[in-house]
Amino acid sequence: MPRNSDSILLESVATHRRRLRQAFVLGRLADRRLVNDNVKRFIGSVVLAAVVGVGCLGYSFVTNALAQQAAQQQQQQETK
Repeated sequence: MPRNSDSILLESVATHRRRLRQAFVLGRLADRRLVNDNVKRFIGSVVLAAVVGVGCLGYSFVTNALAQQAAQQQQQQETK
């Protein structure tokens, strides 16, 4: 039983030190949470949507260009 209480005490001290270190580096908790945490998720979602949109646009452009090139080659072969 004494080992269990010792490990609980050590874990409690480690948690307390980690919280103090974060408070020292990042500031008070009230100051850190002024901006809504979902803003980062929203910005990430917008960036992801933009990347997916550009990827779809690029894929469409490449397939269209290849189709036009194939059509031109077919026309050239028919005229020969």
